[in-house]
Amino acid sequence: MKDLPEILAIARTVGWGAAEILQSYYHGTAKDTNLNVQYKQNEPVTVADVTVSQYILQNLQAALGQEDFAYISEETYQSELNHNKNWVWIIDPLDGTSDFIEKTGDYAVHIALVKEHRPVLAVVAIPEAGKLYYATKDGGTFVETRTDAHPLELSLKDASKRLEDLTIVVSRSHRNQRLEYLLAHLPFHNQKSVGSVGCKIATILEQQAEVYISLSGKSAPKDWDIAAPELILTEAGGKFTHFDGTELRYNTGDINQWGGLLASNGQYHQKLCQEAEKILAQFETPSA
Repeated sequence: MKDLPEILAIARTVGWGAAEILQSYYHGTAKDTNLNVQYKQNEPVTVADVTVSQYILQNLQAALGQEDFAYISEETYQSELNHNKNWVWIIDPLDGTSDFIEKTGDYAVHIALVKEHRPVLAVVAIPEAGKLYYATKDGGTFVETRTDAHPLELSLKDASKRLEDLTIVVSRSHRNQRLEYLLAHLPFHNQKSVGSVGCKIATILEQQAEVYISLSGKSAPKDWDIAAPELILTEAGGKFTHFDGTELRYNTGDINQWGGLLASNGQYHQKLCQEAEKILAQFETPSA
C-alpha cells in the first residue's frame, strides 16, 4: 500500500477534479446542463452528484486499487456493507445538493479515508470559494488554492469572547422542532445560515463562526456528511464530538450519526455540550 503522503496527493488531485466538474454543472458549461433532479429518501439527487461520484471512485480505484481499500460513496451506498477492510474511503461527491440546485454557492466535495472507525485523511473542496482543505491524522490542516497552500490553525486570539458573542452556524434546510428549541435557548446572539457541513466547518476554520450543532430527528447526518469535515476541523485545533463528549465513529455498519453533535473552534466546547444536553432534557421533560 502507498504511504499516506502519496495517498493524500492523489486525493487532493481528485478533489480538485471533482470541484471542476461540479462547477461546470453549477455554471452551465457542462455538455449537458440538465441536472435531472430526482429524490431519494426525500433528498435531491442530480446528474452532477452521480457524475462526480463516478469520477472520484474511478480515479481513486485506478490509483489505489480495491485490495487494501473499501469505498463508500453516498450515491453508490448499499444498506448492506459487504467488506471486511480496515481502510475505507467515505465519499460525498456533492454535499449540499439543495444549495447547489438553489445556487447559494454552499456546496462541497468530501473525501475521507477512515481506518478502524476513525478518519486519518480528509479532503474538503469548496468549489465556489476556490479552496481545498486537507488534513491527515496528527499532520495538521492545510488550505490550498490553485496558486498557494499553507497550514491552517485555529487561534483563539479573542479568548476573552463571551459565550453570548459566539456565532453559531446553522443549516438552512435540516431543521426540526428539537433543534429549533435548542437554538432558541442557547445563549448565542449571532446565527449564520450556511449549507453543506463542509462549508459550515470551513466557516469555523475561517473564523467567521465558532460553533456548529447537528441534532438528528427522524433522519440523521451520514458518515459521508461528517467524516472529512471532522478531521479538517480537529487537526486545525477545533473539536467535534457528541454532546456527551465522546468521539465520532465511522464505518460501524450504521451510516447514520444519531444524536447531538457539536463542532467548535475549541472555545467553551465542553461547557456548550453540557448546556445543550441540559436544554434538550428540558424540552423532553417539560414542566407540568
